[in-house]
Amino acid sequence: MIQMKFPEPDFRIRSDENRQSIFDPLRKKWLLLTREEWVRQNFVQYLIQVMKYPSTLIAMEKKIRLGELTKRFDILVYDTGHKPWMIVECKGDSIPLTDAVLQQALRYNISVPVQYIFITNGNYTYGWEKKNNGLMEMNNLPAWA
Repeated sequence: MIQMKFPEPDFRIRSDENRQSIFDPLRKKWLLLTREEWVRQNFVQYLIQVMKYPSTLIAMEKKIRLGELTKRFDILVYDTGHKPWMIVECKGDSIPLTDAVLQQALRYNISVPVQYIFITNGNYTYGWEKKNNGLMEMNNLPAWA
């Protein structure tokens, strides 16, 4: 498991009609504040503020094709050559990180091959690096080159 401490949140949040929304500075729009969105926003801020990943190389919730299905990945980080480098599958904080969650991330990796795969629910984060035709578990996020 990877130990992470999210930065102190500094999010723009608004309430209307018994619902809360959070402003996503990367996508530049207001989104329904679900438990999963809270994890996604905190994880991205960790990548940007703590790990110093460039925000311009992070994509969130983009559509991909898996055979006949259209799915959306949560977070994709590109390398400096704009090639997919790391994918992150986010779940709400009450969702356990089971093998099914890892399998979901691995299915996305079929359409968008990456070197690093992570799953998180905000409380726990697990990651793997693709090496020698297998997955090697990681103890931390890769440093930004």
